[in-house]
Amino acid sequence: MARRAYVILCATFGAVLCAGGLVLFAQFFRFHAPGGLGLPELPMGPNGHYFVAFTGSALVAWGGALLGAARHPEYSRTLGTATAVALVMSAFYRMVAWVVGDYALLGDLPRGEAACFLLLALAFVWLRPVRVRTGEVRA
Repeated sequence: MARRAYVILCATFGAVLCAGGLVLFAQFFRFHAPGGLGLPELPMGPNGHYFVAFTGSALVAWGGALLGAARHPEYSRTLGTATAVALVMSAFYRMVAWVVGDYALLGDLPRGEAACFLLLALAFVWLRPVRVRTGEVRA
């Protein structure tokens, strides 16, 4: 049961990261298209879109790795742990942003995002499959 939940978690989160990464990557080209101003949700200039495209590329790689982990979760324990660490880091800076007055416009959104990320991190650690011993072959 836990293995199946971990596979679903890796596959779903991996697909979301890939989709989001592709949107961010495409945003760079949309911004630079003739007459293109980009998405109003990403109000930034050329330098910001440059970094958004890099972030999108990294998210596609991370999502692809999680999709691979869904196929062979026993051999991908470290990826689940690394994902949990990244989610905790994301939750931490959102909690700090919620306290800092510069982000007051966002209201309680950073706190809600932090809670979601911490729950996902817990799931990646809690559902992590058992370690495969050296020389042991699993189907």
